[in-house]
Amino acid sequence: MAQDEELVFLPLGGVGEIGMNLGLYGYGKPGNRQWIMVDCGVTFPGPELPGVELVLPDIGFLAEERRNLKAIIITHAHEDHYGALNDLWPGLNVPVYASPFTAGMLEAKRDFEKSRGEIPITIFKAGDRINIGPFSIEAVGVNHSIPEPMSLIIRTPLGTVVHTGDWKIDLEPSLGPMTNEGRFRQIGEEGVLALVCDSTNALRDGVSPSEREVSQSLAKIIANAEGRVGITTFSSNVGRIRSVAEAAEAAGRDVLLLGSSMKRVVDVAKDIGIMEGLRPFLAEDEFGYIPRDKVVVILTGSQGEPRAALAKIARDEMRNVAFSAGDTIVFSSRTIPGNEKAINDIKNGLIEQGIHIITDSDALVHVSGHPRRNELQQMYQWLKPEIVVPVHGEAAHLTAHAELALQSGIANVPKLRNGQILRLAPGPAEVVDEAPHGRIYKDGTLIGDFDEMGIGERRKLSFAGHVAVNVVLDNRYDFLGDPDVVPIGLPEYDDEGEAMDDTLYDAVLGAVESIPRAKRKDLAMLQEAVRRAVRSTANQIWGKKPVVTVFVTKV
Repeated sequence: MAQDEELVFLPLGGVGEIGMNLGLYGYGKPGNRQWIMVDCGVTFPGPELPGVELVLPDIGFLAEERRNLKAIIITHAHEDHYGALNDLWPGLNVPVYASPFTAGMLEAKRDFEKSRGEIPITIFKAGDRINIGPFSIEAVGVNHSIPEPMSLIIRTPLGTVVHTGDWKIDLEPSLGPMTNEGRFRQIGEEGVLALVCDSTNALRDGVSPSEREVSQSLAKIIANAEGRVGITTFSSNVGRIRSVAEAAEAAGRDVLLLGSSMKRVVDVAKDIGIMEGLRPFLAEDEFGYIPRDKVVVILTGSQGEPRAALAKIARDEMRNVAFSAGDTIVFSSRTIPGNEKAINDIKNGLIEQGIHIITDSDALVHVSGHPRRNELQQMYQWLKPEIVVPVHGEAAHLTAHAELALQSGIANVPKLRNGQILRLAPGPAEVVDEAPHGRIYKDGTLIGDFDEMGIGERRKLSFAGHVAVNVVLDNRYDFLGDPDVVPIGLPEYDDEGEAMDDTLYDAVLGAVESIPRAKRKDLAMLQEAVRRAVRSTANQIWGKKPVVTVFVTKV
């Protein structure tokens, strides 16, 4: 090992937020490091980003370092861990390692989005090892709410890092693998420098309930329901989908899948053999011929997404499928913060139709895929790390996780946020530098930053509308015909009943006529005077200043 070589960790997303996970591990001298990327996720926009489809991590840092990036390893196929890969990979063009299920999901996603070019995937799954530059990486199976999740054991000349990805300890999962306690204990005996670990449930005491208990609870609800049963869950939760299908069969009911993302996931799961032994699912046009007490519908839309199957059911807009009074819909999911209003609107739409609603506050119908405090402590005991780095969480989760690690006897728990370069070795773990980081936005088919995508301007438009004004002057700088004034998104009338466009029209006339003819030659000055007059007139009437675009032409 050469002098001055360092092992560093740099998160570009997912540390200080939930979603958009992207971590870089670097080895070598500052300015000459080799890097691997772990995960490449997205987060979803709120109403403050009108029109934006996805929020992606800004990987501008890699523009300089691109030749030193050796590989991307994906821990599992949740959107917040792999959803940015299709959009960001073309600029990186490095080998990608992922499990068969993740590879299948990437391909299905590309087909669905009709996105450019294929990403060559090397299959990498629990038990496999790969060597990439100074890194030797082993995949260890863990349990989570999706097929084939893995933790990564990253061995380097300066020590071993365990990057957990998303995990929990479930002794009775509905779908494997179990979290591999034996292998983690062996790695702990070898010696672990640092544990980079999921913090999502670090505020919750105890141990997560088992997926088996959720399955039993859902089976009871299905067996006792009088009418149709709908169960909405995350489409990636194949274990849950499988459990519901088995419970439906046991109760003598057929199963219908609704929602394109649900069908895509199940097709991939079938391809890798984890849906074997189930009866075929119903086709949508068969639904109307099945008695109400003989059907279970598993459907998308648990987060209130307006175009998902559940929202359409709540609005009674589906062609072949409808629920009616006395039927039951189960929300087998948690509410992702920010989605509360959309979900409540859907629940109210269903309740109006007389449909019974069951959520996780009524029965054990969902369990998280992330470790609670006792599970985190269990992992510390297995691995005995020198350093714990909390990731995958907002400030509250990261801080709670850090406090737990310190209470559990871990001496070194550095505070880290997106964009900070953490030196793990040699010497004490500490932040040594800052890298460019931030967010970029997928908007339609284009990707760019906040200003490039015009999001700020669009937000202004959504609050205060737009007025277009066209003024044509003759060779004496008098009006050649009436000016055009076109307001969009403004109130039609003021509080006295005057038409808004008439009032704004008068403001345009007044602005031009107040400027002596000799000075009107300065068209830019005239344009600005009209713009200001229209904005201030709208503000006097309405209390808001619209975006105003003025064209002045001399003929």
